[in-house]
Amino acid sequence: MLFNNPPPTPPLQKEGDNRMAYVGRFAPSPTGPLHFGSLITAVASYCDARAHNGQWLVRIEDTDIPRIYPGSENHILACLDAFQFEMDADIIFQKNRLDIYDAIIDQLHQKHQVYACQCTRKMLGSNHIYTGTCLNLNLSFEQKAIRVKVPDQNICFKDRLQGIHCSNLQQDLGDFVLKRRDGIMNYQLAVVVDDYLQGITHVVRGADLLDNTERQIWLGSLLGYPTLQYMHLPLAMNAQGQKLSKQNLAQAIDLNRAPELLQQAIHALHQPHVDLDTPKHMLKQAIAQWDIQQIPHTIELQGTYL
Repeated sequence: MLFNNPPPTPPLQKEGDNRMAYVGRFAPSPTGPLHFGSLITAVASYCDARAHNGQWLVRIEDTDIPRIYPGSENHILACLDAFQFEMDADIIFQKNRLDIYDAIIDQLHQKHQVYACQCTRKMLGSNHIYTGTCLNLNLSFEQKAIRVKVPDQNICFKDRLQGIHCSNLQQDLGDFVLKRRDGIMNYQLAVVVDDYLQGITHVVRGADLLDNTERQIWLGSLLGYPTLQYMHLPLAMNAQGQKLSKQNLAQAIDLNRAPELLQQAIHALHQPHVDLDTPKHMLKQAIAQWDIQQIPHTIELQGTYL
């Protein structure tokens, strides 16, 4: 297993055209052990990258340090070994890159594209679309949330599975948080910056993240980053009609059943049958047969999963 703790000074300038045709990634969060839904995402991102003769990277998205579940990081790494995924670069851990994200916020601050917000979640409500309450207050950044400004503008992209998806930045999303008032970096910032710095070209992930994409496209455009290709996979659901997730207590992947679970994940993606073998050989067969047109072009998979 390879690890990488980057130097504190990031290459913040644009990388130009030195980007591969396909660089994909798997980016789990250690807020609980990996479950079957995570395995589907890992398999799809891996097979899609390899079928395009591309690279496949792994990133641990652990900026929300208080929510890291004890032992989950080790379980993620053990799963990568058990399923015999082959990475093309060192694994990076976002909690070791906080100075990079702070530098990006400083960069946006200098361009007057972010501002401090003193509104609490209790004040706003859980589903509130932020309307710029603190936009013109010129508050100090100390112990405040940092929001990025968005215009009254439609952002649309063509998802490789889900088709055209659009949001109005101001009306549907509102100015969104890049750094919380407790100092925790928001997912939206870290994922955009690291996708750029890792040279990611294609993102394959669950459809629960579909509505985040317009935010990330907008933020990337502010920073001068190239546009990515997206594919949002249908979600595996449990018997209660909930997506498999750590919050819904999805079962942790049993490392002793790796070949069987890998076969089930490939089947869930509606790919051609793969014979039980070592995971390495099963993945090789799945890559040779990979066809995204067979993946259901829906938000949810049919059937139930544990």
